[in-house]
Amino acid sequence: MKVNYDRDVNILRVLFSDRPIAESDEVSPGLIVDYADDGSIVGVEVLNASAIADLSRFLVEHVPLAA
Repeated sequence: MKVNYDRDVNILRVLFSDRPIAESDEVSPGLIVDYADDGSIVGVEVLNASAIADLSRFLVEHVPLAA
């Protein structure tokens, strides 16, 4: 999983997979879900992200360590 915040355009992007994006859908104002060709979710984008989240720091919890 990859998390990226682009301060220049104020977009928070979370990628769950490296699979190609076949379709994107704005499921709610400012929330875009990206889908693979089989309908599985590849990632999400949050537009105007700083208005809904404190992006000054990221808190990561319950992430298993690689063996």
